[in-house]
Amino acid sequence: MDLPWGSDLATLFITNVGLITSTGPNGNNIMAAEWTHHVSYSPGIIAVSIGKNKATNENIRETKEFGVSIASTGQKVLSSISGNSSGRDVDKIKVAESLGFEFYKGKKIKALMVKDASLNAECKVIKVVDLPSHTVFFGEVLEVSASGSEPLAYHKGKYWRMSETLPKPTDEEREKFKGIIEKYKR
Repeated sequence: MDLPWGSDLATLFITNVGLITSTGPNGNNIMAAEWTHHVSYSPGIIAVSIGKNKATNENIRETKEFGVSIASTGQKVLSSISGNSSGRDVDKIKVAESLGFEFYKGKKIKALMVKDASLNAECKVIKVVDLPSHTVFFGEVLEVSASGSEPLAYHKGKYWRMSETLPKPTDEEREKFKGIIEKYKR
């Protein structure tokens, strides 16, 4: 069964907006990637899933490195620029700079990083998994920084702000389910 991009079911996932930066045969490039995940604490590893026909895929395969910038709420336009065209056809970095977005050279990688992103991580590829439509690149984090700005969320084809926190279960609720967990322990 397929779960196609943009379908009602596929849009129910809530994701961050990963801005994946790379350099290589397609020059400096940026793309928006919903499938950007922190998958290991020690060492820090981030997985990004990139379409097989993307310029970013080709760049990462060539250089074995990539940048991950988690977009902040002030970077909706940058996210749209990054996701709506191919780096083979458009210099998206120059478009973004023309609109006032700024980049800086990575400390540990050659790719540019997004200034004022919520989080920036410079990664070297440690594993590649080819899936039918995408390639998952696992990158060990070499350098990381955070700006303190609120990350941008993506859900149902729209951008969202994650400003409101919900309380965790109360002590009373925790005690109740602790007892139930004990009852069903194996």
